[in-house]
Amino acid sequence: MIRRYENEMKLEFMSKSNNEAFARITVAAFASQLDPTIEELADIKTAVSEAVTNCIIHGYEKAEGMVQIVARLYDHTLEIEISDHGKGIEDIELARKPLYTSKPNLERSGMGFTIMENFMDEMQIESVVGMGTKITMRKKISSSEEEENKQETNRILA
Repeated sequence: MIRRYENEMKLEFMSKSNNEAFARITVAAFASQLDPTIEELADIKTAVSEAVTNCIIHGYEKAEGMVQIVARLYDHTLEIEISDHGKGIEDIELARKPLYTSKPNLERSGMGFTIMENFMDEMQIESVVGMGTKITMRKKISSSEEEENKQETNRILA
């Protein structure tokens, strides 16, 4: 399916942990064009944090590399691609399992992919060992009119 994007942004930064907050805030600012609720914005920021942290901790391990983010808006939907050119994921299905971590010595919770899936509407993982990983996430943002109608319906039903 060919999509017509209403807006798009690209961001690239070094795989340093202090850039995680920068990435989270930048994507949230871009998403604000869709007028998301505070909860939707918090979900987006959390998912971006998890994906960027995975690139830094797992993709590049102790080496430095670049993390790329492409965010697009279309039809009240935010699409975010976060990628690295790191070591890749050998077993994506295993990596998606809650509590699985390849870095138990770093006291990682192993919940990154689970959190991303729960906070976003869709998530896909593409990875090639030795070449890197790309996470694509989508979240439909309720329009303020839809949100007002929902609140009015809840008020009437209460």
